[in-house]
Amino acid sequence: MNPADLYGLGLRGDEPGLVLREADGRTGPVPIATWLGPLTPADHDVLARAAAPVLDVGCGPGRHVVALARRGVFATGVDVSPVAVEVARARGARVIHASVFAAIPGAGTWGTALLLDGNIGIGGQPVRLLARLRALLRPGGEILAELDAPGTASRTASVRLEGAGGVSEWFPWARVGVDGIHAQAPLAGLRVTETWEGAGRWFARLAAAR
Repeated sequence: MNPADLYGLGLRGDEPGLVLREADGRTGPVPIATWLGPLTPADHDVLARAAAPVLDVGCGPGRHVVALARRGVFATGVDVSPVAVEVARARGARVIHASVFAAIPGAGTWGTALLLDGNIGIGGQPVRLLARLRALLRPGGEILAELDAPGTASRTASVRLEGAGGVSEWFPWARVGVDGIHAQAPLAGLRVTETWEGAGRWFARLAAAR
């Protein structure tokens, strides 16, 4: 099954117990309820740093895009899941149904790119993803990324989604720790300007290297 399709079933409530399994057997829950729920103080703290216009990469059901719009900040989400796009638009979010590696409107003009909820893992190649976002940003634009806790080794794994009604195809996914981003960022032409922790979650602000 296509991962986006199984993820969509989770968003619709038809697969409430989705898990993410790595090829080595490790598993973890897919926090659908969190993504459909209200923002936390840590989310608000990140969004307070976002300068318009904002591109939310892998926006899912759009909670960050909606929250930014309520702040008066122009924001657009991008996601490959048709169900996520449908849900996000129903909640009032402006969303593009596409891969971030495809043509994105406004290339070179975005003020901030968001990589929250582990989305630095998209595509399994963090440096490629970060370089792509750097190309989408305007001069002086920034990336706000959510990362794993200190001490987490940066790695790429084959993963799949599993639910009661199906199992997805394997796909590549990356993990990057907050300390590891200092090695990854320069390879994408970026520098780390800030790292912080909020309620057990870790984040970094990245800007183009001087």
